Amino acid sequence: MSSVGKIPLAVALRYDALKATRAPKVVAVGRGEIGRQIIETAREHGVPLETNEHLAEALAGVELETEIPMELYEAIATILAFILRASVLPADMPRATTLPP
Repeated sequence: MSSVGKIPLAVALRYDALKATRAPKVVAVGRGEIGRQIIETAREHGVPLETNEHLAEALAGVELETEIPMELYEAIATILAFILRASVLPADMPRATTLPP
């Protein structure tokens, strides 16, 4: 997700470890109102959001339903690790909504 004083850009990824896919796939990309709708839908469904303008721009160029390119594995792995750690915290512990700097 990216919206630093610009038209919002949102990119949604899907990763299903149980399906043994090699990497997450880009499943939605949108700018402006479509970007806002992607962000709102994610929030409504409790999907964690990460604000990273450069990563969002890089992912926006990936064709829909295509795995992310190998060059982005490390950045995405960092985000996935953060999400997985947050998902195992006890319910009463505060959760961050974005990655720490």
